[in-house]
Amino acid sequence: MLRDFLTMHLTQLNRECLLHLFSFLDKDSRRSLSLTCRQLREVYLDPCLWNLLHFSSPCQLRWDNYVLGPSLRYLTICWYSSRVQLVCNIEDWLKSSFQKDICSKHDSLVSTFLAHVCQMCPNLLTLTLSGCAHITDQDVVSVLQRCKKLRSLQLENCVRITDRSLQGVAEHGDNLEEVRVDFCRNITKAGLQSCKEMRPVIQLSAERSADMIPDSKPEEQPLSKALQKFLQYS
Repeated sequence: MLRDFLTMHLTQLNRECLLHLFSFLDKDSRRSLSLTCRQLREVYLDPCLWNLLHFSSPCQLRWDNYVLGPSLRYLTICWYSSRVQLVCNIEDWLKSSFQKDICSKHDSLVSTFLAHVCQMCPNLLTLTLSGCAHITDQDVVSVLQRCKKLRSLQLENCVRITDRSLQGVAEHGDNLEEVRVDFCRNITKAGLQSCKEMRPVIQLSAERSADMIPDSKPEEQPLSKALQKFLQYS
C-alpha cells in the first residue's frame, strides 16, 4: 500500500528530480522502486545514475541491482573476510582439495566483472580492489589499457598481483596520479623502483608489499620458507 502511494507521487516528478532522489538510495532500494512501474524502471536504467559502485564481496557482483555504463567514475570491490586470509590467499599448490573447491565457486567473479568494466566504462577514474585474491595482472593491465582516464589505482591484499601490473602502470598509466599496492606479497622492490623511474609523476606507495614472502613453485621453495608460509595461513 505504501509502495503504491509512493509510486503514484514519484511518477509526478520530472526525470531530473527522480534521478536526484534515486541518487540517495542504495542499490537494492533503487531496484525495488524500479520494479513498480515503467517510468521508474527507465530512471533506474539511466547510466547517469551509476557514477559510483561499491561492493563488499564478490558474490554481490552476481546481484541484479546495478547498471554498468559510461557514467561510472568510482568503483570499489573490498572483501574483508576471514575466507580471504585462510583460503584464497594460500598458494594453489598448498591448498587442499576442499580449499580449492571453495575457491572455484568465486575465483572468476571479479575478473569477469572487470572485463565488463573494460568494455562498458571507459570514463572510470578510480579503481579500488581489496582482498580480491584471484584477480591477475592481466585483469589490471586490461583496465589500464581500456580505461584511459583512470587517475587512481589502489590494490590491497591482492596476492596474485606481481610486478607485471606495475609494468602495465608504466606502459599505459598516462593519466594515473596515484597507485597503491599494499600488502601484495608478489610485488618486489625492483618492480617498484622500475615503475618509479618510468613514471616519476605518479604517487606510488606499497605498504609492506616488497617485504612479504613471495610465492614460488614447490620445487623452487626452500623447506623452511614453505613451512613458514604454510604456518602463516594455516
